[in-house]
Amino acid sequence: MTDHYYMKRAIELARKGEGRVNPNPLVGAVVVKNGHVISEGWHHNYGGLHAEREALRALKEPAQGATIYVTLEPCCHYGKQPPCTAAIIEHGISRVVIGSRDPNPAVSGKGARMLREHGIIVVEDFMREECDALNPIYFHYITTGRPYVKMKYAMTADGKIATKTGDSKWITSAEARDLVHKWRNACMGIMAGIGTVLADDPMLNCRVPGGKNPVRIICDSRLRIPEDSQICRTAAEHETIVVCALPKKSECWPEDICRKADILRRLGVEVWNVPVQDDGVDLWELTMRLGQRGIDSILLEGGGTLNESALRAGIVQEINAFVAPMIFGGRARSPVEGIGIEVPNEALQLKAEQIKKVGKDLLVTYRTIQDWKQKR
Repeated sequence: MTDHYYMKRAIELARKGEGRVNPNPLVGAVVVKNGHVISEGWHHNYGGLHAEREALRALKEPAQGATIYVTLEPCCHYGKQPPCTAAIIEHGISRVVIGSRDPNPAVSGKGARMLREHGIIVVEDFMREECDALNPIYFHYITTGRPYVKMKYAMTADGKIATKTGDSKWITSAEARDLVHKWRNACMGIMAGIGTVLADDPMLNCRVPGGKNPVRIICDSRLRIPEDSQICRTAAEHETIVVCALPKKSECWPEDICRKADILRRLGVEVWNVPVQDDGVDLWELTMRLGQRGIDSILLEGGGTLNESALRAGIVQEINAFVAPMIFGGRARSPVEGIGIEVPNEALQLKAEQIKKVGKDLLVTYRTIQDWKQKR
C-alpha cells in the first residue's frame, strides 16, 4: 500500500463526522506499522476525542515506530480535548503525514513544529487539495468568524424556479432532494425568507435517518410569519430564529408587532432584531451575530428576493444550482430577483467548481470570487 492509499482512507473516515463536529473540522486518522493498518479513527462529535486520539485509543498493538496519516495538522493546545501532538509523541509515532494545514492561530504551524522538535518526521501538504476539500466550512469560519453560506436553488433549463402560478413541486428529482437533506444535516443553520414561508409553509428540517435538524433562520423584517405555520408550531422542538428589522428600541415598535413578538417567544421562537438594509434585514450584520453564536455554516434556501440580497451583501461563498431537464417558458420567477444589472461587465463573477449528474438533473457548483456589494 502507498501513502496515497492510507490518506484516502483517512479522508473517508473524516467524512463520517459530517453534521456532528461543527464548528470543529472533519478529521480522519490512520495508523500504519510494518505495512499494516493497526488503528483508525475520526472526530465523531463536537467535544469528543479528536481523530488522532481516537485512533491511538483503538490501537491493536503498540504504535512505537509507526506512521500516522492525518487529514489536518494535529492540534498542540488545550481546548475541549488535550493536544493531539502530546498523544502522538507519547505513543512513539516516528512519522506523521499531514494533509491540510490548520489556519487556526492556536495551531497553525505549531503542531508540526512541536512534532519535529521531538525528532518525528513530518510530511506536510500531502494530498492537500483533497484534504482541504473536507473543510471549506471550518477554514472560512475559523479565519473570518462568520458562517460559510451555501446557496441552493433548483431551476428549469430556461432558468425558472416555479411556473407562472407559483407551483414549484417538484422541479428536481428525488435524488436531488435527498442530497439537499444531506446538506441540511451538514450545516448548522438553514436560512429562508418570509416569502418562502408564506408561499410553501416549509418545515426546513432534516430527513436524513439519524441526522440533525439545522437551526432555522427566517428573515422576516416585519414579523409576518403566521403563528400556525409549521415553523412556529414546531419551534419548541426545533431551534428557530426569526429575524426582523425594526427600530432598535422595542418601545418604538408598533403595538401589533410587539404582541406578535411576544407570541412568537411563547411558542419557542427566538426573535432577533437587526438593522435595516435596503428595506430588509442587514444580512452582513446578521451573519456576524450568527457567527458569534457559534453557527459556522448556513444552507441558504431562499427565494429570488433573499438570494439577491444575500449576493448583494457579499455573504455567499458557494452556489449550488440544480438544473432540471424541463422548460416552463413565460415570465415565471428567477432564482435571483432584484433590479438586475445594466451591462454584462457588472455581473457578479463566479468560478465553476463542478458539474455532475444527480438523478435526472445537473448540479452545477460555483464559488463566488468577488464581492458584488462593491458594484453598487
